[in-house]
Amino acid sequence: MKKNVGTTDKILRIVIGILIIAIGIITQSWWGLIGLIPIVTALIGWCPLYLLFGLSTCKTKETEQS
Repeated sequence: MKKNVGTTDKILRIVIGILIIAIGIITQSWWGLIGLIPIVTALIGWCPLYLLFGLSTCKTKETEQS
């Protein structure tokens, strides 16, 4: 798997995931478990939807080999 989630995106995903889980706990709803999805994608650095749409927020290093 080629990483396609950048640093800023990872931080944002973790924050959003925690917020979704917190809302789920406050409202006592199982829907809060959806917050695990952005957290897991942030931790592994790969998002299947980004792959599907050909997106990437990772900075890539371009090096020339001679």
